Amino acid sequence: MQKDSRQETQPEPVRTEDGSVLESGLFGASTVVAEVHDEVETTLPSPVSTHLLTDQSSLAACAVPYRQELTLRGKSNYTITCFLSDLKMFGDHVGHDIPVGRVTKETLTDWLMKLKFGTDHTPAPKTMARRITFLKNFFSWLAHEGVIREDPSASLTLERPLPPLPELLSEDEVQRLIAAASGDPRCHSLVYLVLLAGLKKEEVMGLKVRHIDLTDPQTPLITVHFPATTGKQHRERRLALPSEFTTIFKKYQETYHLTDSVFECTDRNLNYILARAVKDADIRKRVTLQLLRDIFAVEQLRAGISLDALREKLGLSDEAWLESKEKYRRLAFPK
Repeated sequence: MQKDSRQETQPEPVRTEDGSVLESGLFGASTVVAEVHDEVETTLPSPVSTHLLTDQSSLAACAVPYRQELTLRGKSNYTITCFLSDLKMFGDHVGHDIPVGRVTKETLTDWLMKLKFGTDHTPAPKTMARRITFLKNFFSWLAHEGVIREDPSASLTLERPLPPLPELLSEDEVQRLIAAASGDPRCHSLVYLVLLAGLKKEEVMGLKVRHIDLTDPQTPLITVHFPATTGKQHRERRLALPSEFTTIFKKYQETYHLTDSVFECTDRNLNYILARAVKDADIRKRVTLQLLRDIFAVEQLRAGISLDALREKLGLSDEAWLESKEKYRRLAFPK
């Protein structure tokens, strides 16, 4: 017997900026779900073997192993919090003690329909999309580990509407921004790292002076590094910058007396640094660090780089790439 829960009134985790996960919407709604990356490193939990789970294990018994799986796969704290919240809500509906082997596609559909139509408060489209993402993630994990024989979420029919495209800067606007940024070596370095190397804000914040190799002044190199505790080593990469970055960064080092972190400030301060340059360049469009990264990706595609090579340069996860590759293809080669 299903429980009459109050799951719709449960507060949602706060959505933050950067990084997005695309999943298709069962009900044809917008499906971009924000996924941010952690600014604070987390310690991996003690291993919990999935061999202890069977198809008779309850939903509640799966919570700790599932959390560990998400952490080991490099999911952010935001994503982990959302998915575990969804697991609790699903358990509130079907019963936390239900054996996972008894969950069917009809069970999942019934929950989704109740969320969508069964209450006075209708969840936002992106929230519904994320809950579908959770179901597919959770039950595909159980099936892959051999806990259940079949994945009840595998046959859900999903559609993927296209997200809106950002408004890119023109070539003239890009040059004006670079010229405006050149008045401050810190801003100049920031713009180069994002616009010409494609780094994420999270990666910029994690940069250390030792990660920048100026041994060959004609080919300055950046190493994007993630500590072992984040589980994101698969996204590490080395990127080359134009030769002029050597002079720009050396001036930044001398002016700001850098010793360890490349940017000794908060990520919000990075936004302020960029905003001043945008204002000085008299650019009226909305310009963010993510937009500069988008411009980098589009220029790479127009220069002939393959989609696979672009993904490597951007260091994107499977989920983020689902949305991003289509967005960049549409921006680079509009019909």
